Amino acid sequence: MAASIDNSTNHARNLMADSHCRCQVGNFCRLIKMCTPSVRRMDSSNSIYQYGVKDSSKVIPQECSEDDIWQKIREEAKFYTKQEPILSKYYCSSILSHNSLESALANQLAIKLCEVNISREALYDVFLKALVKDGDIQRAIRDDLKAVKERDPACEQKLGRGIVFDHATGIVIGETAVIGNRVTILHDVTLGGTGKIEGDRHPKIGDGVMIGAGAKILGNIKIGENAKIGAGSVVLKEIPPRATAVGNPARLVGLR
Repeated sequence: MAASIDNSTNHARNLMADSHCRCQVGNFCRLIKMCTPSVRRMDSSNSIYQYGVKDSSKVIPQECSEDDIWQKIREEAKFYTKQEPILSKYYCSSILSHNSLESALANQLAIKLCEVNISREALYDVFLKALVKDGDIQRAIRDDLKAVKERDPACEQKLGRGIVFDHATGIVIGETAVIGNRVTILHDVTLGGTGKIEGDRHPKIGDGVMIGAGAKILGNIKIGENAKIGAGSVVLKEIPPRATAVGNPARLVGLR
């Protein structure tokens, strides 16, 4: 979840590119409309102190002890700081040095969007004021983070050695998927589920398997060692070792 804060900045960058904020994402659209700096604020000499935000903790509506999601983010940041000391400076500057989720997000947005004519400090102040002013935005941020954490964690895959992601674009690997050794996966491949919400629900790919471009392998099924999945195939049933499967739905066309 701690890493999700940085992902939110990509949405903000896309929205800022549209000068009229004509976007379909309601909450972030409203955020950018509120945060668009005036000509006066675009002066790089401006700083957060000139706008009266000397201490972000004084304007934050969410205290750490009262915000379960923010508290969880801080706990994870502390844990990973201990696990990977080399990342301690990053986690401190992006999360642990902030008193609220709003402050941390405003900082990330400012870092991503600042440039020579718009200082990070000025953008931080603009974003922070907008975030603390609108309760709807605060709730939307937490709802988005909660949704990603609960419904799309994608953090438990077991990957083997010698895996080749040929072109490596458009690849989706489900949370409980397993990929063996020496597997070759081309672009636009999905190792997904069939709609089951919880539990072991994604494919298990054996050693030496080759999966062609655009193939979809769905559900908790096993693809045997050294099997081949043809391009564009949709696999819904187990494929035996050394077999070749093609089509939608996939059918066996030979054994090696």
